[in-house]
Amino acid sequence: MRIGELARRSGVSERSLRYYETQGLLRAERTPGGHRHYGEWAVDRVIRVQALYAAGLNSKKIAQLLPCIRDVDGAPSEIATRRLVDDLSAERDRIDRMVADLLLSRDILDEVIATASAAPHLRQ
Repeated sequence: MRIGELARRSGVSERSLRYYETQGLLRAERTPGGHRHYGEWAVDRVIRVQALYAAGLNSKKIAQLLPCIRDVDGAPSEIATRRLVDDLSAERDRIDRMVADLLLSRDILDEVIATASAAPHLRQ
């Protein structure tokens, strides 16, 4: 598929897809005319990259771990290292802490909303 179709199917801009390619997060075959061409696997890859960015990982870390992720082809990676697994575990722990902090913030906000909702001047 061409870059425009990948952008449409993945919900990511063409500019971002080009950036992913420069960062080693995505690869494209080139047609004789120089146009990018992606396989079906690219949609899954882009969605995974987006999720990893959303989790707070930077492009360098994502580039390190992508070869260890099973894409549509399902092939396991042989390049995972203990350090990479440790780094990824640390990232997961960081995300867990962020989730816990967000849940606490939500609970506090719920209390404030409940208290504010009970205020006499809000009754109609």
